[in-house]
Amino acid sequence: MYLPKLYEVTDPAVINAFIETHDFAILVSADENGLPVATHLPLELVVNEQGERYLYGHVARPNPQWRTLRPEQPVLAIFHGPHAYISPRWYDQPNVPTWNYLTVHVYGRPRLIEDSDELFGLLKRLVDRHEANSGASPVYQL
Repeated sequence: MYLPKLYEVTDPAVINAFIETHDFAILVSADENGLPVATHLPLELVVNEQGERYLYGHVARPNPQWRTLRPEQPVLAIFHGPHAYISPRWYDQPNVPTWNYLTVHVYGRPRLIEDSDELFGLLKRLVDRHEANSGASPVYQL
């Protein structure tokens, strides 16, 4: 992503708040041929006591992307925020059209969760978080 230094944000607190607010991301990995594969999914940000940040999410077994997730192969998570077209007519001098947007790109190495208790805990946290915003009581049928 092209990012002029003027607009770069490096404050972890600002980045964390953005991810928590805009947690529906695009997870990008590469298949065995090096071709990009992407899945849209909610991701949970967890910051440990040392300040290390981890993203947790769930890719369904029928989705072939999970097979591309290997610890030695980096992945990219893209979080999108507000965006808007900017017309050149809005400037008082000649200019070009552009697009203003907020986004965070996070690079990391994936780890598959195979422990059923850890997986259930992750799914429960994701469901509880998003059900809380729906006004409904969570229902678990795993």
